[in-house]
Amino acid sequence: MKRKIVSIICITAMVALVAFGCKKAPENKEASVGKEEGVKAYVGTYLFKKSLDPIKGAMAYGYPFINNALIKVNSQSEYVGDLAKSWEISQDFLTYTFHLKEGIKFSDGSDFHAEDVVFTYETVQKNQADNENVDLTHLESVSALDENTVEFRLKEAYSPFLDTTALLQIVPSDAYDSKAFDTNPIGTGAYKVAQYDTDQQIILETNEHYFGEKPSIEKVTLVNMDIDAAFAAAKAGELDLVMVETSYSKENVKGMTLQKLETMDVRNVSLPVRPVTKMENAKGETVTVGNPVTSDPAVRKALSIGIDRQKIIEHAFDGIGIPAVNFTDNLVWASTDTYPDKQTDEAKALLDEAGWKVGKDGIREKDGQACAFHLYAAANDTDRYHLCVALAENAKELGIDIQVKTATWDEILTLQNTEPIIWGWGQYSPTVLSSLFQSDLFLTGGYDNASGYENPQADAKIQEALTADTQEKAIASWKELQKIVEQDYTNLFLVNIQHCYFVSDNLDISVDTQIPHPHGHGAPVICNMADWKLK
Repeated sequence: MKRKIVSIICITAMVALVAFGCKKAPENKEASVGKEEGVKAYVGTYLFKKSLDPIKGAMAYGYPFINNALIKVNSQSEYVGDLAKSWEISQDFLTYTFHLKEGIKFSDGSDFHAEDVVFTYETVQKNQADNENVDLTHLESVSALDENTVEFRLKEAYSPFLDTTALLQIVPSDAYDSKAFDTNPIGTGAYKVAQYDTDQQIILETNEHYFGEKPSIEKVTLVNMDIDAAFAAAKAGELDLVMVETSYSKENVKGMTLQKLETMDVRNVSLPVRPVTKMENAKGETVTVGNPVTSDPAVRKALSIGIDRQKIIEHAFDGIGIPAVNFTDNLVWASTDTYPDKQTDEAKALLDEAGWKVGKDGIREKDGQACAFHLYAAANDTDRYHLCVALAENAKELGIDIQVKTATWDEILTLQNTEPIIWGWGQYSPTVLSSLFQSDLFLTGGYDNASGYENPQADAKIQEALTADTQEKAIASWKELQKIVEQDYTNLFLVNIQHCYFVSDNLDISVDTQIPHPHGHGAPVICNMADWKLK
């Protein structure tokens, strides 16, 4: 599928998927779907780990199916109205006015009006700590000008605010229940929850009050199981769609076809840029930061230009994925600057000049320090582990010894500022660049700026982009930021992965209306569930 240029949409996804190694499952019968049974799908475990309540950040990745936001992205990666039919932005970028579609009802039959939008935004604002996916700290006020018009006022110009309105789905002001909505939210979407069996399955049925075209598939069951069990169920003909890791890609499943879908889901290694030292974190604790090897710019650059990304992808993912030297190239704000890798001789010369000499064992060393470091992958992600192993094998040719290890996410939080980590990022919003490169986010307790990067020029460009008074200026600043940070090689970008699914030959998931997938651990395929059809 042709790669798309994607508009700025704030969609974050920093969650982990429980995934285990590939095991052979007995092939039994081909997948089948029918109107009575509907569709049964495995799209990962994330939906069962979090609340379904939009107030608490549910489905803020561009693929809601129960509730709707004011706007959404379409398959051409353009903003279009969802609950809103049109919108305007003032010249000073402080006022956003949305005109709502009329005649929309929630799944309980109540009318949707502007007051529901006001309630939703004000409730999130009052409980911001409960919603890490939607940032309303820049919002001054939200008000209903009439039943079908909503006005947002910002404290200062904040260019990603339009992205925010694509994130937050609206709940009914009269029927909202914080506890009940965790498993059974009331929304305006194409589907509603018919049954929620904790840690087992979510059964969805069509919403008879849906304002759009009625889905042709009236029942969808999303199941919760580990990936090996899900794949076994697919081979036994019990599932119609199953998300798989690339290690399953060469398997044959009777009655199913492997679909490889476009993403902006990148895998990169954070490389700590500081020499080993002590610093104080946001809690006032003294912690060790930095790495004696990756703090050398020559090592970071040599890795970036010297490795063979395509070979790594073939080794780790059977060739499924697109080599990446920056965050991604199918976003309107992304850097389009590229450079060739496999510059083995140039990389070796760079290391020689920096004093890293090849030892008897083939590993370089400098002043008694081996050119070696640990690289950590999340223990529950075999794809990332395989990618790290392939990278380590490739780096040996440069005389760099990468020792691959696994750790829990809690352990990674304590390791990330001293050891390289393999990450998955994949969001439409350019604010991800702030997360990667903004200096004052270092040591704040999350996963941001794991490399410990600090560059006043970069910080200035981030602020310039965030406060730009036009989208064009914001995009220009984000691109300039990337030109600055690309010179410092703080992250070793490796691959834009492709999300893989085995899909029943009797099921059409409407690939043409799929949005390019963000980092969603399988779930983004449901972005267009209302368009799915039985053959």
